[in-house]
Amino acid sequence: MAAELEPVASALRSALDLGEPFRDPGVGAFGLQNVVFALRDCFIEVVSPIQPDTTAGRYLERHGGDGGYMVIFDLEDVEGARSRALGLGVRVVWQIELPDISATHLHPADMRGAIVSLDGSRPYGSWRWGGPEWTGRIPLPGGRGTGAPGRLAGIVVAVEDPQAVAARWGEVLGVPVEEGQVAGGGGPVLRLDGAHVGFEHAADARTEGLVEIAVELAHELPGGGDEMKLGGVRLRRVGGG
Repeated sequence: MAAELEPVASALRSALDLGEPFRDPGVGAFGLQNVVFALRDCFIEVVSPIQPDTTAGRYLERHGGDGGYMVIFDLEDVEGARSRALGLGVRVVWQIELPDISATHLHPADMRGAIVSLDGSRPYGSWRWGGPEWTGRIPLPGGRGTGAPGRLAGIVVAVEDPQAVAARWGEVLGVPVEEGQVAGGGGPVLRLDGAHVGFEHAADARTEGLVEIAVELAHELPGGGDEMKLGGVRLRRVGGG
């Protein structure tokens, strides 16, 4: 989430050597504008409010500036995840059913750390939010399209109680919680299909959020290092490419 879209989008594109983004006109219904960058078979989205008194604008005010606010999971068994969330009493803040995808946004007060979106694309991996150019590449070997050459290795979410929040996310996603070292440090970890979700301690509720995106890259980040701050989020290079 960024107060100003274009500067953050331009810096992100340059840092990760990303391609041309998709701009989804549908987010205008939420008072937003966005860019969606494909990174191999995953995506990084930057959104910014374009109207006053939006949920996005209030987020920026509460958190004192830019930061990460949503994590989207494309699940083969999205119904199972929805059922587990319902059983835990997690509230739904938005839901849509389309022929090629379903999406369910879970209440951040119940999940903590971010809005968690449970998506189910049909066919799996087509993910219409990436735009028609992306979905038009399906099917390919492995059933997915290909974005920029880097790879999303994982994320880190800061919360006041990492153990409890990791357990909640893990139960909804159907993934066991592990203890282990990840790009952002130690603490509870969910290991997914080729990536991880790590959790670290936040000083208070105001500083909760998505705080790190770890990307495998063959090249260094701008400035010649392996870490930089962009849009209120740490970008961390973990090698590879």
